[in-house]
Amino acid sequence: MAVKQSSAEKRHRQSEERRMRNKAAKSSARTSARKFIEAVHAKDSALASERLQALVKELDTAGSKGILSKNAVSRKKSRMMKLYNVTFAAEK
Repeated sequence: MAVKQSSAEKRHRQSEERRMRNKAAKSSARTSARKFIEAVHAKDSALASERLQALVKELDTAGSKGILSKNAVSRKKSRMMKLYNVTFAAEK
């Protein structure tokens, strides 16, 4: 016969699963940002552009799921695009 579980136990399990999922999404966004910054410092315009697109996608996904706030996502995207534009302005 099945063992009854309290709603608190179920709630705790659910919150742990969500916490781990959110942690993974944040970590992934931070990793993308780090890789983008490395590409910018290496002065590789093509790679930086590619990684900027990946970073924007990661941030937008995290923002739409409520993992990061919309304002935080906008701020991070703005700063990264500004870094890209300032660094590679002379090439255009």
